[in-house]
Amino acid sequence: MIKSALSLGANIGDIEANFALAVDGLASAGMCEICRSSLFYSEAVECLPGTPPFTNQALTGLWRGSAHELWECCKGLEIEAGRPPRHLPGTSRTLDIDIIIFGDGVCRDGSLHIPHRKAAGRDFVIFPLAEIAGDWIFPGTYATVGELAEKLARDSA
Repeated sequence: MIKSALSLGANIGDIEANFALAVDGLASAGMCEICRSSLFYSEAVECLPGTPPFTNQALTGLWRGSAHELWECCKGLEIEAGRPPRHLPGTSRTLDIDIIIFGDGVCRDGSLHIPHRKAAGRDFVIFPLAEIAGDWIFPGTYATVGELAEKLARDSA
């Protein structure tokens, strides 16, 4: 079982229902010991002008399969929640799931990047994750998630 952390985000549709769909789908696919952060609200980042604000949540759990299997599961759940399989970057979404931590490593394999390229500098990823996994080491940084959250809070003050 591999400790995993995911970032959920959405800004259209029934967001809380889609987050629940993600949790149920991950559990059905074999993720166990799932823990969810509280909801975090943020302005849209790197999106088209006028894009509505986002709701975000972090999720941790233990995954039995590979990183690619988890990624495929997440993409399937996004589609089930109404996100088109092909979509332009910076557009609104009913559900977006990014793998932030998968074990202790970093993965750069085609379209699978773990952690997500900009995750360590995004408050809407780090603040919710710090709530439930603040002592986890963020891969590639030598810092804990909590330390990253403290730095982001200082930088935005």
